[in-house]
Amino acid sequence: MQVRVDSDLCQGHTLCAMAAPDLFALRDEDGHAYAPDENVPAAQEERAQEAARSCPERAVQLS
Repeated sequence: MQVRVDSDLCQGHTLCAMAAPDLFALRDEDGHAYAPDENVPAAQEERAQEAARSCPERAVQLS
């Protein structure tokens, strides 16, 4: 599984980072989330799915 954050949609709510802190980081300049590594370890897939569900803008995308 891979994860990415659509920077055009992200509004900086940080809910994804709270749901999966090992998968997301926040940019210093605007607080928006990004995935430093798009590859999700198998053990973190459930957290990645929770992060995607928690995003009100649907900016977290899984594939």
